[in-house]
Amino acid sequence: MLDIISSSSTRIKTGLALVVALLIIGFIDSFLLTWLLFGGLMFVALNEAMKLFSIDEDKLYIYGLVVWVASYFYPKPEDLVFVIGIIFASILAYTKDLDKKLFLPLMYPIASYLFLFSLYISFGMSSLLWLLVVVAGADVGAYFVGKSFGSTPFCLTSPNKTLEGVVGGVITATILGVAFSLEQFGFWESLFISLIVAIASVFGDLFESYLKREADVKDSGDILPGHGGILDRTDGYLFGGIIMLILLRFFA
Repeated sequence: MLDIISSSSTRIKTGLALVVALLIIGFIDSFLLTWLLFGGLMFVALNEAMKLFSIDEDKLYIYGLVVWVASYFYPKPEDLVFVIGIIFASILAYTKDLDKKLFLPLMYPIASYLFLFSLYISFGMSSLLWLLVVVAGADVGAYFVGKSFGSTPFCLTSPNKTLEGVVGGVITATILGVAFSLEQFGFWESLFISLIVAIASVFGDLFESYLKREADVKDSGDILPGHGGILDRTDGYLFGGIIMLILLRFFA
């Protein structure tokens, strides 16, 4: 275990710094600050995603800015995904001259960040803490369990992942998730939500691994020492946040 920690010191230090920064922002709990944080992360992630998708279209940044500004005033930001989709589809139908690949960054990562911001609007900062604990628990649990006991490959998309690591991560995330769940949800609801969100976060990570393999790159970026890019660090949240919002609204 000590060898694992020693060999991952940079990754751990960066991860701890990110957690501390997020906790500070969570303690302040400012609507404007949270909106700015998610917006900043979204634009960096958008830049990384465009490289993974091999898209070179500066107008996407303008579209992203417009929809993010709109999300500040609109009570259900995730609805804006469909508005953008309708606009893109209308332009495509009218001009027959729109690169269909431009739809991809709409779904990943713009849509996911709109869902994350909507999660905050609908259920407060505590829901983001719950999500943070679940996704981080799945990631950290999978890493240490996989390094310590992993031997069975999970899938071809990510050869370094092991089935033992994934199961260990999901179990860790579910236990921690119940401990940090919102008070309005009972034990079994919290257990179910944490479990499903943890599984979603695993496949969020797997999807980003798939994109990197398709693009033949190791990381989506290099902004975070030991972790790579913003997508490398937030991939689990981009899937997990969507599932959590849907489940919380279902059980609320």
